[in-house]
Amino acid sequence: MQIIMSGIIVGRINEKQVLSDALYSYRSELIAVYGRRRVGKTYLVREFFGDKIVFSFTGLSTGKRHDQINNFMLKLNEVTSDFKNEKQPVDWLEAFSLLKKFLKGIKVSTKKKVLFIDEFPWVDSHKSGFLAAFENFWNDYCTTRRDLVVVVCGSAASYMVKKIINNSKGLSKRITQIIKLYPFTLYETQAFLKFKGILMEKHEILKIYMVLGGVAEYLEHVKKGESAVIAIDRLCFQKGSYLENEYDEVFKSLFDKHSFHQRIVNALASNKRKGITRDEILLELNISSGGRFSDSLEDLIQSGFVLKYDAYKDNTKSTLYRIYDEFCLFHLKFMSTYKGTKWAHVFQKQEYKTWCGHAFETICLKHSEEIKKALKCDQIESKNYSWHNSNSQIDLVIDRADDVVNLCEIKFYNNEFSIDAAYLNKLRKKESQFRTSTSTKKGIYTVMITTWGLNSNQYSQAIVTNSLTMDCLFEQ
Repeated sequence: MQIIMSGIIVGRINEKQVLSDALYSYRSELIAVYGRRRVGKTYLVREFFGDKIVFSFTGLSTGKRHDQINNFMLKLNEVTSDFKNEKQPVDWLEAFSLLKKFLKGIKVSTKKKVLFIDEFPWVDSHKSGFLAAFENFWNDYCTTRRDLVVVVCGSAASYMVKKIINNSKGLSKRITQIIKLYPFTLYETQAFLKFKGILMEKHEILKIYMVLGGVAEYLEHVKKGESAVIAIDRLCFQKGSYLENEYDEVFKSLFDKHSFHQRIVNALASNKRKGITRDEILLELNISSGGRFSDSLEDLIQSGFVLKYDAYKDNTKSTLYRIYDEFCLFHLKFMSTYKGTKWAHVFQKQEYKTWCGHAFETICLKHSEEIKKALKCDQIESKNYSWHNSNSQIDLVIDRADDVVNLCEIKFYNNEFSIDAAYLNKLRKKESQFRTSTSTKKGIYTVMITTWGLNSNQYSQAIVTNSLTMDCLFEQ
């Protein structure tokens, strides 16, 4: 089906298709949208549906039930004059009753009408009764019509998953579509910057992506004509910069102050760059496992700040955790350490060059499907994981269902990367160690993923089956 929409939205192909399908379905739709703060959730919904939105309401970040209801009524009075003389509703059941009256005044037709409730978790404060009233509104009224699209949105990902998507009460199995909005890929980031009139080399985009990730609101502040160094300095290091206090604001806006979220991220930042186990996090925090810790860790995973992934030591599988959000990692490594310093001085340090290798590896993990496409195996099922033993370490293993294993060596380098005799022996050792430790009978092929490519010589030709550059990460 052709996608019809209002506004201009870069990328988001699958998400736009979901929203488009909702406009043409035979029933009313209840769509849950969630994702990291500043990722573009509100923009996507508002720009896509445009004037099809007949009522929109955004929760207050702080505010008691009375304040939230007052805000609700102010928004309702913007779209109708029917309730100007009504008393303030005493609870959410009364508030939604007025919304029903407003909707009943709109003729039922084949044209869908969109209701948008943004920052839903902020409204559902303790004992507010908001969620129960909303459940009643959807079940008692919206399902009796076929021309409504109700979109509920929130940055508190764990709330959206537990209370909305996996709801076991009034909304059980009522969500018709789910959109988890991720940050832009490198392809979408390049397209977004191009839309803004910024034509930037891929290497420069990559350096900005290492700091800002694909967070749309952050990228919105990159200016035409700036180098990556100048943009990062202006956004992160100059006094009063746009992102100066963003790290603390992210955690304050999303998570309860008594939770472990920020402490967990700090523990991950100060530990092994390859990630640590759950028990190692607990040891670092000097606490015992419990519900509050488990909930906080799951919150961070659902919100996209932490990656939970499989890793193998020899033939033993373990679960590791690492920071997955580029800005958080950059803030903890450089912004908090070099506050008041010019980035033009810091980026020349060896510390930054070493960090780039880690950041580039994380970006490659996020773009594993693009890597598989470049290897022409994207249609083949695979398990992707890291691997190590006491002698060797492999950044990314693509263990394929067609009896092939790709061992990916990831290198961020400012020129073509050259393999010499010593490095050849290192790569051969990795292949040997992997085969011996895993006892695999599959074919093992070494893949080099570098920024500018591989200098072809007798050593590279002896072991590398595929040489990929950063270009493959920018493919759609």
